[in-house]
Amino acid sequence: MMTRVEGHEVDTRHWIAGHRVESAARFHSVSPIDEGVIAEVSAGGPADIDQAVEAAATAFKTWKRTPREQRARLLHRIADIIESRVEILAQVETRDNGSLLRSHRRGVMPRVAMNFRFFADWLLQLDHADFDVRGHRNHVSWDPSGVAAIITPWNAPLMLGTWRIAPALAAGCTVVYKPPEWAPLTASLLADVTAEAGVPDGVFNVVQGIGREAGAALARHPKVRRLSFTGSVATARQIAAAAGANLVPLSFELGGKSPFVVFADCDLDLAVNTAVGQYDNAGQVCLAGTRLLVEESIREKFLEAFLAKAKAIRQGDPRDDATDIGPQISRPHFERVDGFVQRALASGLQPALGGGPNRDLGGLYYRPTLFVDPPAGSEILREEVFGPVLCLQSFRTEEEAIALANDTEYGLAAVVMTGDPERAERVTAQVSAGLVWNNCFFVRDLRQAFGGNGKSGIGREGGTWSFDFYCDVKNSVYAPHGWRTHG
Repeated sequence: MMTRVEGHEVDTRHWIAGHRVESAARFHSVSPIDEGVIAEVSAGGPADIDQAVEAAATAFKTWKRTPREQRARLLHRIADIIESRVEILAQVETRDNGSLLRSHRRGVMPRVAMNFRFFADWLLQLDHADFDVRGHRNHVSWDPSGVAAIITPWNAPLMLGTWRIAPALAAGCTVVYKPPEWAPLTASLLADVTAEAGVPDGVFNVVQGIGREAGAALARHPKVRRLSFTGSVATARQIAAAAGANLVPLSFELGGKSPFVVFADCDLDLAVNTAVGQYDNAGQVCLAGTRLLVEESIREKFLEAFLAKAKAIRQGDPRDDATDIGPQISRPHFERVDGFVQRALASGLQPALGGGPNRDLGGLYYRPTLFVDPPAGSEILREEVFGPVLCLQSFRTEEEAIALANDTEYGLAAVVMTGDPERAERVTAQVSAGLVWNNCFFVRDLRQAFGGNGKSGIGREGGTWSFDFYCDVKNSVYAPHGWRTHG
């Protein structure tokens, strides 16, 4: 079952054990650009998931014994092919999820290739020095754990998927990937890439489908030995309950309500430009600093500059290079975002910017919105909107700034803007977040630990942390040669 997307052929069947598999049930992939149906996609259920997990479990018997160097070469080959198809992948994913084509070309798809290259290279240097305990040699090794289930979201599906798929394959696991139903198409193109690269049958599998059917079946499957999920807190709770029956280790990257702290001694232009950048991807970024916390003495100056900059944002078709932000991903999500805004308006809040759909564009386009001084504890301050909606509060002291920053159940990221290096160190040390950016944003290195605190997730991935998750870490103790153990 093939479809053409932006002139490119995409197979909309599952990829299981090196073959295309069709389901009787199907679902529509709808482009957020114009809400048009662009594909009918096979909708997997428990039977398809079982077939894929069994294929992965069978392939694991050989894949886990494949030498590191051979696995690394295959991952580099995957990266080579991805780099040769950046334009195709970018066009298909933009049509499928509505993110900017220019971002996909320049950053997202090259990062997809880098995910494979980095973990291929990290695998070859993965080591822990042997150590001695009373003459006994201790050796640490990373043993592949088995079948890894990977479930990722729609806001950057291929990049976020391969950020988990690459280390799982490098570690010697086999993978069953359930892509997001709102943007599933580039997962199928990735299956084509792995086949062309020579990845053995069953090592990488893709089952498309609705979360409550395919995702739920994958989470509870008894032969899954690792599960990585990126998405909502509510879905994570369901996955954890299902996987808990099999005592499956989990890695969760969940929501965020991150603080963006602006001190009076900051570079104001940098702070304003970075703050406006939080509207990136139409606000559909879990790391975004959606709570702007601005020192009172510069509040009005910051707000004036922010509004001037934000009003210049160009919204429109994400395939146009002149566009800065595109649409929301789907009609249900658009209505969810608007629900937050409408409830804030009903409570008496007046937006300093935006406050509703972009009537000029129609469809799923939502205006960048800013609420100033929402009441403490209000929904718009507490809950993740995951749309182009920011809030601004002010503070007088460093202690108050830290208290406001930590006044959330989430703890994924934070941004601190200050010209004082010592203050940056003090505040960073006291903010509860898995990642804190000082005078910058979105600077990411695959060597670093990544994950959230509180409702923002469980565990850390990146560098050796990824291998720690996808492997069973073993310590082997060797007695001195000739040691008499008995007799």
